[in-house]
Amino acid sequence: MKIYISIDMEGMPGTYNWEHEKADRATVKRYIQAHVSDCLSAILQTPQNKQIEEITIADSHMGGDNLDYCITELDERISLISGGPRPQYMMPAFDNSYAMVFLLGYHAGTGTQEANMDHTYSNSRIHKIWINEIRMNEAMINAAFAGFHGVPVALISGDKALEEEMQVAMPWVNFVRTKEATAKFAAKNYSALRVKRKLLAAVPLCFSSSSFPLYTFTKPIQLKIEFNSTAMTDQACLMPHTTRLDGRTVEFVDSDYGVVFDAIMALVTLASTANI
Repeated sequence: MKIYISIDMEGMPGTYNWEHEKADRATVKRYIQAHVSDCLSAILQTPQNKQIEEITIADSHMGGDNLDYCITELDERISLISGGPRPQYMMPAFDNSYAMVFLLGYHAGTGTQEANMDHTYSNSRIHKIWINEIRMNEAMINAAFAGFHGVPVALISGDKALEEEMQVAMPWVNFVRTKEATAKFAAKNYSALRVKRKLLAAVPLCFSSSSFPLYTFTKPIQLKIEFNSTAMTDQACLMPHTTRLDGRTVEFVDSDYGVVFDAIMALVTLASTANI
């Protein structure tokens, strides 16, 4: 059995805005390290521990430099993916050899009310993003990539707003709530002890269930991204097989979700080259 863990920052307990991360990065990294370590400890304490061949952690916030390599000292089966840019961004080196996926420290999608640090991939570039007319967040996009490979997402941790989004999209998933927003850049963070207790209770449930449903989309798969400016959309439309729907919105359609998944980051990267 192989387990894949993708981590973000905005849904981690103890965090509340990006300025906090810039001003006291060491503390934020400590919060991330603690939450991931608690999850790993819970995995290693399950009765299925001996069946685990590998635990891959993808450090997926910003430059992929948030987790200290010492996290691998918890067990020799743990591997850490760090750094970037890289293919498949938050799900690098992922394939169908994994049994389940955990998404730790995730957040609500761009434009969500009462969500801490809401955005989808880029706060400065993406205004709205849909797949098959469903408004997306990063957890849903990455869960669909796992589903594309036939692998379920078993556990997610993050803020209250994300939990509410996932109850609609994936009501079966085990969710550990870490905080609730009081504004986009302010949060009521729950006690670290409470979050740890909830996490330790949720992880064994991932192994006790015989199976979890896959999160997938019907084909053809329609991606729509509304950027924050027409200049960004100009640049995004340089990518072949895109259709411009209006001044700020681009459409990309394909029957292969792996292609759509890569197209998201390609379009966002192109948009970042705009002179605004």
